[in-house]
Amino acid sequence: MNTTACSGCDGKPALVGWVYESPGRGTLTLVVTCLFTIFLCTWVVIHPRVYKSRLLGAMYKITLFIKAILAPEFIAVEGLQEWTQCRKMKKECVEIMGDDFKLIHAFYVSMLALRYRTDCGDRVIWPNQYTWLLQQRLIDWRDHASWGLDEWVIRDKSNADSAVKLVAFCQVLWFVAQSIMRTAHGFPLSQLESMTLSYIPLFAATYFFWWIKPKDIKTPSVVDLPSMLPEQRITFESMVVSNKFDNEGLEEQVSFWNEGEDRAAMATSATKITRIKKGEYVARQEEKPKQNIEHTMDIEEVKETLWPAICLFGASFGALHLISWNTIFPTVVELWLWRVAALASIFSMLIFMHFGKVVFRWGGPLTMISLVSPAFYFLSRLVMIGEVIAALRAEDPAVYETYVASTYWIHLL
Repeated sequence: MNTTACSGCDGKPALVGWVYESPGRGTLTLVVTCLFTIFLCTWVVIHPRVYKSRLLGAMYKITLFIKAILAPEFIAVEGLQEWTQCRKMKKECVEIMGDDFKLIHAFYVSMLALRYRTDCGDRVIWPNQYTWLLQQRLIDWRDHASWGLDEWVIRDKSNADSAVKLVAFCQVLWFVAQSIMRTAHGFPLSQLESMTLSYIPLFAATYFFWWIKPKDIKTPSVVDLPSMLPEQRITFESMVVSNKFDNEGLEEQVSFWNEGEDRAAMATSATKITRIKKGEYVARQEEKPKQNIEHTMDIEEVKETLWPAICLFGASFGALHLISWNTIFPTVVELWLWRVAALASIFSMLIFMHFGKVVFRWGGPLTMISLVSPAFYFLSRLVMIGEVIAALRAEDPAVYETYVASTYWIHLL
């Protein structure tokens, strides 16, 4: 065990560096346990969209993993938004065909797993397009199996592993129980443990929203569109949310940087289906200037029903870092850096979420705020990650002390 004096911490115990495993827990156990729990809270919870290219699909999943590590709030918010949109789609389809259309079907369509053939390849059938086809009676739900929408076929294509879910649940439950028991026995939590605990509520919320969503589907369902009148074809094509996820060999269709744009586009699309006489539906698509958009959210719809939950998700991650408010740090400067960074991450995220979209084009003072707030957030995240690593060089000795109950197998339940 290496000991280090606590500079600027008069009256505090001498801090320790690397601690071996015996007689209590050691640094290696602490680091491995926390990193494994964080991995389960990020990689396992990811449910990516469907890509025809295995390479782009793998790169997209890695991108989501990095996003979940740096900004897990965004993953939880996307899960909430997609869950809400799929429930809305299910409600609309149930009005047409009854209860046969389930939430898993809505998730399957929303993850871009349903496509139609073209002369150059295939294109995505967006949820609003599929709903319109049903409304127009151009397709019959009785033929859903031929469209790859049989529930058991979807579940068979999904790579969701119940054993992995069980391992994730048990590990997270054990980690939370251990943290509670340590606090109850008067032992402090390390900074790394505080950060790990911060992932868990967002992990649980995201898993709830995506519990039914298929996972890691490699092959989409490609179908032939039914015959349409010219007017119907024009209406159908005008409801396209984006062509960047089609597979026709165009330059903009072969990049995984379209990540996140599908849900954002569906949420903020100007396409509207307006009912007119005789039950027909006409799609109107407003012209919008091209903008370099980094982040989008259907802020008006969200404010009506989901805004409290969005704010809770946005604040929870940084707020749980405040568990280490009174934890002993190597220096007083590092202690206050941690406090300031945790508070900055809370308020910057809440400010950031008030913007429906962030556009890299000057539109007044609010544009600067919309750009500065995420910058402050990511800066605060990097500061806290750096502090977690730096704190391992000089921890409070009590961090490595254990209580008697931890040696009994019953504590693992």
